[in-house]
Amino acid sequence: MFNQGGLSLEQAPPFLVVLRFFITATTFGLLLGISLLAYGSELFYIDYTTQITLIHILAIGVMASFMFGALFQMLPVIAGVVIQTPTKKAMLILALLTTGLITQLLTFNSNISLLYAVSAFLLGGGLLHATTIMIRRLVKIADHSTSSKGMLLALIGFSLAILLGIYLLLSLGGYVDATFLIQAKEAHYSFALFGWVALLIVSISFQVVEMFYVTPKYPTLLSNYLPLTLFSLLVLKTVLIFSSINTQMVDGLLAILFIIYAGFTLHRLYKRKRPTSDATVWFWRLGMGLLIITMLLFLADTTVGTDASLKFVSYFTFIGFALSIVFAMMYKIVPFLTWFHLSNQGYIEAPMMHEVIHPKKAKNHFAIHVTTLLLWGLTAFFSQFYILASLMVIISFGWLLYHLIYAMKKYNHTQKHTKKMEW
Repeated sequence: MFNQGGLSLEQAPPFLVVLRFFITATTFGLLLGISLLAYGSELFYIDYTTQITLIHILAIGVMASFMFGALFQMLPVIAGVVIQTPTKKAMLILALLTTGLITQLLTFNSNISLLYAVSAFLLGGGLLHATTIMIRRLVKIADHSTSSKGMLLALIGFSLAILLGIYLLLSLGGYVDATFLIQAKEAHYSFALFGWVALLIVSISFQVVEMFYVTPKYPTLLSNYLPLTLFSLLVLKTVLIFSSINTQMVDGLLAILFIIYAGFTLHRLYKRKRPTSDATVWFWRLGMGLLIITMLLFLADTTVGTDASLKFVSYFTFIGFALSIVFAMMYKIVPFLTWFHLSNQGYIEAPMMHEVIHPKKAKNHFAIHVTTLLLWGLTAFFSQFYILASLMVIISFGWLLYHLIYAMKKYNHTQKHTKKMEW
């Protein structure tokens, strides 16, 4: 992405297409923090409404918005795929995602049968529309890179998670037979967490880590076969779930493979050729460390079992892993895109990347993010930290939202008040 020769203005989507997704994601992040405060200690009890509401604000509102925004930008760079009329398509996706998710949240908290069908149509249809657009273009690639193949598999995995989610909504609303409700729920979470979030991060990292940080390449065996292996194991796990067969062996293999991947990524970051102080590297290292912790706890739970507190820790370490990588990408993507679009449009005083978001601001956010995670770790054992941990979620997303809005204002100000070069 930082190789300007590999990306032309014609290939890249408009700056605001990408930024709208990121601003939507951080806005839902603020809603997540506010919801955590509103629900309070109900999170620690078996309260289905509380848990499923918070999970979907995070998974759809935050993570899906961030990832679709990143994919609109990365498909031309990593896969050479250009999405035609990106502004129109992105606006429709965002509209369906936002209205569909809000409807779904109302559905969970009201249990009105009609809303289950409406949210399945709006949210399920909107997300499937998004994945279909990208999958159709990726399958036409004649010569795939390791990253583009992994992105394709991640999008297919997300499509399966969406289809399972639609079935769950229609089952809960009483529109279809609910015989496989429990199995569909487990498969839905597996594909959403491992076959979408984790697999997309893995796939993108094979190119992004090397490109951003000038690191040695990943081993060919790992980059060529890990995404397909992970996806195949998830398909196998789903078959076993619906066949009522124990998935312990598959879960163990998934955990081990993610640990191996995280270990190699940490090693690559350690061996980078430009070992300067960079907050985005810290975010990547933290993310990989949290992924290892998550998978070790996952292994322990599938073999000997763990108590409720350790399970809670494994949940927030996985969330911490995903958000750490997302934050790292934000502080690389947004400053670059602001400069890239303005300089390619011919503006003489296009702001440099450090003028859009100063590196110190990213370091400050890293400190906020680490504090947030530590507080949630304490909350797993001492519930009195809950309010402070929830407030830190608001501060973390608020910090990023402020800088995204600042980048947008910087972009608009430059277009309105700066002269263009005369060709």
